[in-house]
Amino acid sequence: MEFSSARGRRRAARAGGRGRYPHSLQFYLAPPAESVSLAEFESFAVDRLRLLKVVENLGVKYLKGTDDYKSKLEYELRKLKFPFKALAEDDYDARRKDHISHFILRLAYCQSEDLRRWFIQQEMDLFRYRFNELSDSLVQQFLEYVNLLYEPLTARSLPAVQSDERLQPLLNHLSHSYIGPDYSAQKNTGKISLEQIDTLSVKSYPICMRQLHKALRENHHLRHGGRMQYGLFLKGIGLTLEQALEFWKSEFIRGKIDADKFDKGYAYSIRHNYGKEGKRTDYTPFSCMKIILSNPPSQGDYHGCPFRHSDPELLKQKLQSYKISSTGISQILELVKGMHYQLACQKYFELTHDVDDIGFPLNHPNQYFVESQKLLNGGRELKKETSHPGSSQLKPTNQESINSSSATTISNSEADTELEGLDAYFAED
Repeated sequence: MEFSSARGRRRAARAGGRGRYPHSLQFYLAPPAESVSLAEFESFAVDRLRLLKVVENLGVKYLKGTDDYKSKLEYELRKLKFPFKALAEDDYDARRKDHISHFILRLAYCQSEDLRRWFIQQEMDLFRYRFNELSDSLVQQFLEYVNLLYEPLTARSLPAVQSDERLQPLLNHLSHSYIGPDYSAQKNTGKISLEQIDTLSVKSYPICMRQLHKALRENHHLRHGGRMQYGLFLKGIGLTLEQALEFWKSEFIRGKIDADKFDKGYAYSIRHNYGKEGKRTDYTPFSCMKIILSNPPSQGDYHGCPFRHSDPELLKQKLQSYKISSTGISQILELVKGMHYQLACQKYFELTHDVDDIGFPLNHPNQYFVESQKLLNGGRELKKETSHPGSSQLKPTNQESINSSSATTISNSEADTELEGLDAYFAED
């Protein structure tokens, strides 16, 4: 593939589009050879990633091939402008987007076996749906058009783009990308008191954060991976900087860290977390994909995703201790076995909140918290708490809140880059 900002070639290619894409369905036998702008590269990747996430979600919630499954998948394909059946002759742009976006995600998802398996499964389900939507005559045309004895291209194009400093960081981040609201800027700042946290951890925390909170209360310490994951989550649910400093300090001094050591070794990192030190970056709470795919926990760590990183028997015991029914535990473990970790978390939400279907995909721990609070409070937002010692409030930002329909972005790559630097400040255990 060539990538540039030129658009003239694409206009010329459209004129010969019927020859390049004579059928709405493709086997993706050859990578694109045309120029693709960086803006298109990013938008195509985001749209197909959204679609494959929907394919995964629908494939678990509905029996594949049923009317509900097909109607919902058709809706998503239409919305994202991907061809799903024989369209009019002027659908060149949709077919081109289908072709190019598939190969972009190939590059992003060929870099590990787990990523490859996930990508192939979703693409197979998508292809199966689209193939079944073809009429008999179109099926025959398609079989005549393609050569079934083709040689796969899974990772051969990767070396060609690894040297491109514009593309490789994007490809590396696509598999970890989060495409929902930005939870670093929200309007609940100062509305949660420190006295509420223990109760909230049981009622409204996802299992990853519940695990971290429990470990902190029991051990009075978390290693830097846990402090990063949990600290940014607490920031996202509304703890002010002053509250965060008091929370971590009061817990650590119950352990082996005295107040002076905390002030010298840990307070800076918390201020840095809130954008008050260093480059003053507004750090973003970790998404589910970042937690699942990066920085796996080692012995003595409590961060990560329990659905991804826990031994199944230990996970079963944990769920039993949380009073999950045996039927519910079996459903969760089946999803975990199929590597549907976010769907397992969604099922955990449904079981702990006594709802049959939450009606939306869970992609972020802070989203879990927000939706839990809305459900438990009858759809109402958090009420502002009266002031408590140590719960002073910062002035809320003017940025868009997490409950609004904020524009989605491909990733928090800039924040992730900054977080690599922040890791150094958390290095002391």
